[in-house]
Amino acid sequence: MLRLYATASGLIVERDGRFHACSASLDEIFVSVDPLEFLNDRLRHARLATTSVSEWTLHAPIQSQEVWAAGVTYFRSRTARMEESKVAGGGNFYDRVYEAERPELFFKSTPHRVAAPGTPVRIRGDATWNVPEPELTLAINSRGKIFGYTIGNDMSSRDIEGENPLYLPQAKVYDRSAALGPCIVITDTLPAATTVIAVAIRRGGSVAFHGETTVGQIKRPLPLLADWLFRENSFPHGCFLMTGTGIVPPDSFTLRRGDEIQITIEPVGTLVNTVA
Repeated sequence: MLRLYATASGLIVERDGRFHACSASLDEIFVSVDPLEFLNDRLRHARLATTSVSEWTLHAPIQSQEVWAAGVTYFRSRTARMEESKVAGGGNFYDRVYEAERPELFFKSTPHRVAAPGTPVRIRGDATWNVPEPELTLAINSRGKIFGYTIGNDMSSRDIEGENPLYLPQAKVYDRSAALGPCIVITDTLPAATTVIAVAIRRGGSVAFHGETTVGQIKRPLPLLADWLFRENSFPHGCFLMTGTGIVPPDSFTLRRGDEIQITIEPVGTLVNTVA
C-alpha cells in the first residue's frame, strides 16, 4: 500500500513510513496499466522527501481526471432522497433506482471545480438546504481498473434537487462543489466492509453534526459501479468515482458559511474543508 500526496512541490509517495519525491505526474499514473507497480518502479531511484506531511501545502490529488458519482447506493440515501423530493412527487424514482440493476451515475466535477484539503468548499447562493456528502471515492485508471481510493465530499443542495429530479446537475455541479484528499491510497485491495466513513461538522467551536457509516452498507459491489461507469464511455486520463453517501444530516440541518467539515476514512486520513 502506498499513499500518494499532491503538493505544491510535486507528488510525494509514502511507503513504509518514508516519504519519497516522485517525478511522475498524476496523468501518467492514471494511464499506466498497473499504477501500483508503476509507482513502486519509480520509487527505486526516488529521493527521500525532507519535510513531513504537516509542512506541505496539499493540492487536490487530481490533474486531468473527471469526477463522477453514484447515487442511492445506501438505504439511508434512498430514504433521504425520497423525503426531499416529496414536494415534486418524485420520491418513487429513488426507490426504483435503489432496487434496479442499473445504478444512478452522474457527472460531478472537472478538476478546476475541486477543492483541495484545507481550502473552502462552497454552498450555492440560490439554495437554502445544503449538506456535505462524505463518500469513499475510487481512483480508476484509463482501462477501468480500480487501483486505489481517497475521500470525496459531494456537496449537495437538497432543496434544488428535491424540487425536481431534473435539477440534479444544478444541485451537484458548481464551483468548489467537490473536495478530494488528503491523499490517494494506492493498493490492490479494496477497503474492508468494516471500514468506517465518519463526518463531523464544527460550528462556532462545537460539533453541530456527527455521523458515521461503513463501506459494508453500500448495496452495490464497488467493481460493479466502476464497470457501469465505463460502459459505452471512455476516460483517457482515468477518473474518480464517488460511491454514494450513507450519512445524511436531519432535515433541520443546513450548512452555514464558516462551518468546518471533517471527513475521515482510514487509512486515507481526514479531509478538512471550511464552507465559504
